[in-house]
Amino acid sequence: MVKKQVEQILAILDETYGITKQGFLHKEPWQLLLAIMLSAQSTDKQVEEALPALWERFPTIESMADAKIPEIEEKIRSIGLYKNKAKNMKKCCEQIVKEFGGEVPKTMEELLTLAGVGRKTANLFLSDAYDIPGITVDTHVMRISKRLGWAKGKNPEEVEYELQKVLPKEHWIRINFQLIYHGRAICTSRKAHCEKCMLASLCEKRIEQKEGKKHAQSVD
Repeated sequence: MVKKQVEQILAILDETYGITKQGFLHKEPWQLLLAIMLSAQSTDKQVEEALPALWERFPTIESMADAKIPEIEEKIRSIGLYKNKAKNMKKCCEQIVKEFGGEVPKTMEELLTLAGVGRKTANLFLSDAYDIPGITVDTHVMRISKRLGWAKGKNPEEVEYELQKVLPKEHWIRINFQLIYHGRAICTSRKAHCEKCMLASLCEKRIEQKEGKKHAQSVD
């Protein structure tokens, strides 16, 4: 992997998928945090469809903190793992109200103390809410980063730190949604559709496969 390869890939991703992503429906940072929590193991469409009624029923962080869990469950029933998410949403809001004066914290360390908030959620929230650069590593980012030769880590946190060294800081925020789109459309978990991938000529795994075939043919 060389710097030129990284720059070329990033330019292609920018051109193909854009540099900004429309965020979830929200007016306040706490709403954005909860929307991101809801999106785990669910589709953006499922979350977006549930949010209007959710915010109408719970317009303030205090109302969410004081809500009964079954009331929250009723508004997010269409979303995966809704029972566990409802518990975390209520607890998270209680913590923000009691421990942070109703304001969602702006540091990774503080966010990780909140119920239901892991490193992936915290990174995505900080970038979307406060424009604080961070790399959100989900299954798509982890898989494609390894195929491109950008990372070798065994877990999301290791890959995150590797990507921080590889990618220019101005690309940290958008690399997540770009690779999500790419992972859904082309470089899927079941099969990498290299024949229609605009990154194929720059992909380390694809290059290794082609070289392996050439070597096998020469041996034959």
